[in-house]
Amino acid sequence: MSTKDYLEKDYYKVLGVPKDAPAADIKKAYRKLARQYHPDANKGDSAAEEKFKEISEAYDVLSDEKRRKEYDEARSLFGGGFRPGGAGGNFPFDLGDLLNNNNSSGGLGDILGGIFNRGGRTGTTQQAPGRRGTDIETEATITFMQSIDGVTIPLRMTSEHPCKSCAGTGAKAGTTPRVCPNCAGTGQVSRNQGGFAFSEPCRECKGRGLVVDDPCPTCKGSGRAASTRTLQARIPSGVRDGMRIRLKGKGAPGERGGPSGDLYVVVHVKPHQVFGRDGDNLTVTVPVTYPEAVLGAEIRVPVLGGLPVTVKLPPGSANGRTLRVRGKGAPHKDGSKGDLLVTFEVAVPTQLSEAANAALEKYREATADHDVRAELLAAAKGES
Repeated sequence: MSTKDYLEKDYYKVLGVPKDAPAADIKKAYRKLARQYHPDANKGDSAAEEKFKEISEAYDVLSDEKRRKEYDEARSLFGGGFRPGGAGGNFPFDLGDLLNNNNSSGGLGDILGGIFNRGGRTGTTQQAPGRRGTDIETEATITFMQSIDGVTIPLRMTSEHPCKSCAGTGAKAGTTPRVCPNCAGTGQVSRNQGGFAFSEPCRECKGRGLVVDDPCPTCKGSGRAASTRTLQARIPSGVRDGMRIRLKGKGAPGERGGPSGDLYVVVHVKPHQVFGRDGDNLTVTVPVTYPEAVLGAEIRVPVLGGLPVTVKLPPGSANGRTLRVRGKGAPHKDGSKGDLLVTFEVAVPTQLSEAANAALEKYREATADHDVRAELLAAAKGES
């Protein structure tokens, strides 16, 4: 990040969060805005594309604890959009003393040392560092079975890459860019303010260090162009609906030799017609008859991706009783598996044969002296 970014850009305002927002709120705001302004959802909308870049840049800083701290300290020190020297050219403190006396690692001296160059020499700064590529977020939908076993899926991505027409130089074919005479190819210049040289991106070359006299017609001299690529993304086993998977280095390419950003994949899992999910446990509901629930029985239970297993239902099992089958659930991170939670529900028939109906009438007569609602009614009257 350049000094100008530190002092002039309000990344909190870009993401719409307060300055004391926790990391979780910053991530939530970024994800919402990234989906809204993602190039894939705004084909041909250059304004949305620029907004997406601005959002990604803000999140790149505020999601990194160290960079956010440096950013906050610099803006706190200079009050946001600070201009060295102010209208009268006077600092409210002696910057020279601060730089000389603060020697603690990571303290104010380090921050000021990174922002100001002692001396007052104009146009003589260090080489501009490579810039990390922006992070990209996309979504993918997989089946329930794929979420349990893991799957490799193709993702079609649109992002900025070096322009193929000019190989990233920004110059028209047959021509070459020249070293910027204003910054001597560093991409930065120093502005003399009160005995200090304040570093900022070179306005002549916009921080690139090169000047293009005859721009490439494809990228208009920027050296960057939108391109579409398909990459294979590995979704790990046991992933849950809504989980965010990070693929390091699969985001937008960096600039000036900087590393690529990361790709974040938000996974959506299609529901299964039989099985459900409770953490790393799978769930299934199995119907049983009334005699099976009362007398007990051995019930065949389906298993996801495997052969059915037999579960012994104890006599006198109430409707909705749940039993556990060990090791038949979703995989844990350590390779072991969760359990299968089997819930038994008594299936009430809508039609009965004459024989079945007669048998139930006899059962009702045999149990007529047992009132299953007596305790409930007594409790409602306050008698017990």
